[in-house]
Amino acid sequence: MSSILTNTSAMVALQTMRGINRDMADTQNQIATGMKVGSAKDNAAVWAISRVMESDVQGFKAIQESLSLGESTVAVARQATETVTSLLTEMKGKIVAAQEENVDRAKIQTDITQLQEQISSVVNSAQFNGLNLVNGASSNPVNVLSSLDRAADGTVSSSAIAVTTHNLTTTAAQFGDGDSLAANLTVDGLTGADEVAAGADTGALTFGGNIGTNGGEFDVVITVGGETITLQTATLDDNATAAEVADAIRAAVNGSENAALQGINLVAGGTGAELEFSMGGSFEDVTIDVSDVVANSDLTGADANGWEDQAQTLGATAATVEFDSSAEINAGDSYRVTVGSENFDYVAGAGDSFEDVADGLAALVNAAEGFEARVTEDGGTFTLEVVNTSGTDAAFAADGAEDGQAAGGLFAMAGLNVTTQEGAQQALDDIEALIQFSIDAAAGFGSAQARIEIQSDFVGNLIDSLNTGIGTLIDADMEAQSARLQALQVQQQLATQSLSIANQAPQNLLALFR
Repeated sequence: MSSILTNTSAMVALQTMRGINRDMADTQNQIATGMKVGSAKDNAAVWAISRVMESDVQGFKAIQESLSLGESTVAVARQATETVTSLLTEMKGKIVAAQEENVDRAKIQTDITQLQEQISSVVNSAQFNGLNLVNGASSNPVNVLSSLDRAADGTVSSSAIAVTTHNLTTTAAQFGDGDSLAANLTVDGLTGADEVAAGADTGALTFGGNIGTNGGEFDVVITVGGETITLQTATLDDNATAAEVADAIRAAVNGSENAALQGINLVAGGTGAELEFSMGGSFEDVTIDVSDVVANSDLTGADANGWEDQAQTLGATAATVEFDSSAEINAGDSYRVTVGSENFDYVAGAGDSFEDVADGLAALVNAAEGFEARVTEDGGTFTLEVVNTSGTDAAFAADGAEDGQAAGGLFAMAGLNVTTQEGAQQALDDIEALIQFSIDAAAGFGSAQARIEIQSDFVGNLIDSLNTGIGTLIDADMEAQSARLQALQVQQQLATQSLSIANQAPQNLLALFR
């Protein structure tokens, strides 16, 4: 049925043309913008993903700038430490020359002083954008922003490369004046919590009868801290007296070169048959046992002559400071051990542990006259042990406080003085430690700089990869859109022709009324 009111063919043609025009507008927009997803209405899911990735790209660009800044800062510090190492090496040459007696040590000292001042100048000027990693101004590690980490659930966190600072100044340590840290210490003195005794622990062994009808060599068995040491006595004649046996044992122990037996003194008793033991200072309990083992012959009448179970234990004489393994330690925490009239201070630097504190205090005590120290560890708990070899009882105490200032790593450099033979020898010992400290610092900065460079290269490559991924999601395929545009143009022409034909249909009805 034909109608002059409703032209169905024209309506269909018009709908087709509208769809073609819409597709053509979309294609032309993609060609003009280069994007197939330009807004959320184009493809909401893809658009959302691309926007998240683009925000990450902007974040990584900021991180790349942070890495560049950090790399430059660390590079300055590395260059400074390498320069300091070279100057210290040159200084060592001067100190070695001062070991010769027939030299002008005063002029050598002048050269050393100039090198010291140059090192201080290098350390103080080694800053980048106001940050100096080698002058002790920053006691904690410096964090360089290195990454933006997005988890599967969408949460974002940042990562950083920690660069350890190194104090290459010559400043002395300053004991803290902040809150007390005494709660982190447990002090146990030999004769109470406030004294380490100098006196020896003593004991005695007594012998009855004689060696019997067979002479020979006796073995003296000594146990020090669980370690058994066996010493052989001199050969004794048959029927040697108890006094001669005691003398042989004394000679064997006192003549030993075993380091564990140093400080143990054996003397013959007043009766000649008694052997007295004394120990001036020992970290361990010492057990001395006269064995019934004879190398060349057998004892006769051992039971009757009292040779069985002859042993004496001498108690350890060390005062101790135990550090609380559960406590935290921060830069500037100061710990002090007082032995006699001397204070030994250690101020923690960045990254120090209680092991470092205990080792540092032990080194200071060992450098003093009349005292010896060592550090033991049990289940993560470190204990400083101090023995007194001075011959006089000494005060013993320990304390701690916050807010101190650690000594500069080159503190010993300020005391180098080669104007005397003794000073020149001490300077030679000190310069080696100074050079090693500087080398360690340079190596640390070098490793940090290399890591920052690697991370910077990775972030740059990651930005490129993210940009490529974003392009894959939202960029238009220009070859495909070009071909589609030509096809749509043909379709548009055909749709126009079809609409024209459909519009002619009502005109054909006029022929019916002629």
